[in-house]
Amino acid sequence: MPAKSVRRSVTLPTPIARQVSGIAKRRRLSDNQALVELIEEGLQARRQKEAAFFALAERFRTSSDPKEITELGDKMGRFVFGE
Repeated sequence: MPAKSVRRSVTLPTPIARQVSGIAKRRRLSDNQALVELIEEGLQARRQKEAAFFALAERFRTSSDPKEITELGDKMGRFVFGE
């Protein structure tokens, strides 16, 4: 059974709208279908990033090696604050 759809209205900045239209055209999709795929991919990427962060935090929490703790702390900082 297909998931129920909910209609949303969004306003996109012109450069992003052009990119979405380009993606849709190359993949022979409607702009709406391209947006749905891009949103799904973004949500999946966010879930993966969160899972990686929590795995790193668990390693940090359970580590007893001071050098590894420092390295893992630096990695966690980059996760939170970027490079």
